[in-house]
Amino acid sequence: MASLPWFNAMPPEERSYVGLVVQAALEEFASWLRDPSRPPKADPAIFAAAPRALARAVTLQQTVQLIRVTVEVLEAAIPTITATDADADALEHAVLRYSREVAFAAAEVYAAAAEERGAWDARTEAAVVDALARGDAGAAVLTRASALGWGAPTWVAALAGSPPTQDGAWLGELRSAARRTGLCILVGEYGDHLLAVIGGDGPSESSIRQVVDGIPGGPVVIGPLVPDLTGAPGAVAEARAALPAAAAWPDAPRPVSSSALLAERVVLGEEFARHQLVQEVFEPLAARPDLLVTAAAYLEVGSAVEAAARRLFLHPNTVRYRLGRIADVTGRNMSSARGATDVQVALVLGRGQQR
Repeated sequence: MASLPWFNAMPPEERSYVGLVVQAALEEFASWLRDPSRPPKADPAIFAAAPRALARAVTLQQTVQLIRVTVEVLEAAIPTITATDADADALEHAVLRYSREVAFAAAEVYAAAAEERGAWDARTEAAVVDALARGDAGAAVLTRASALGWGAPTWVAALAGSPPTQDGAWLGELRSAARRTGLCILVGEYGDHLLAVIGGDGPSESSIRQVVDGIPGGPVVIGPLVPDLTGAPGAVAEARAALPAAAAWPDAPRPVSSSALLAERVVLGEEFARHQLVQEVFEPLAARPDLLVTAAAYLEVGSAVEAAARRLFLHPNTVRYRLGRIADVTGRNMSSARGATDVQVALVLGRGQQR
């Protein structure tokens, strides 16, 4: 097998199984030669001499290479085992016919293995996505994800959207694109949500954009980035919770981050969003009374710097400076409608809790 380096690199046990398959094929060939009245159809059962797991260790391409080498060996031996040229020609023709049938049988075995593996992968992937949506990222879930090809990315993101109404061709294209770019991806449905958990290395924005572009139709919400799959349940929960609120912002980007929908989520009654908005916006402002009163005055006068300055008896530049500080400590730019809405809702929530 010098012409097949991959064969020499295999463990001894797997090499012995390959030898058993070759032996079974040769015995079947000899049996057909003794009874040429039956068609030269190779029974896929010749591959039963090896465990089904060998189909993963030896690719279809390598199997074809093995058949070719076997045929070459048989052809080289024909002159020594035949008495006449006519017998040699007949045997050579028989070898070629039977090798073709073996190749067809191998393709049938690999197709069946691929179909079974695909069904197993689909069930396993659905189970992993379901577990993450239920908040389970235990050892068993991580093991199943690893079996599906999940590696060790440096970041993990969770996306939630509405299930596409069109056929599933897009999903195969999405997976193929992810594999080409080295992304880990898990996709499934949970309730009335489509969930995608992706992981990669390097900048995340372009990778996330690639996946989002591959999901047809409807809003897509992205949860916070986490470092590994163990943090995915929290990111999935965030994305799922924010998805209903996406409809309340018709001009939302795609994807829209779950944190950008906090105000809508609060209005829709989500308790976690209430706590998060108070923690991110009201509490930092409450710790700086000058910023708190500036934010309140600015909102009360319709987001006008000069009017807020008059109300606070301050120079307009002082108000502008404080608005900049508000953006620094809360992450909200009050000169934008979205930022002002977040701050206004946070003030309502925070003041309501202080009563």
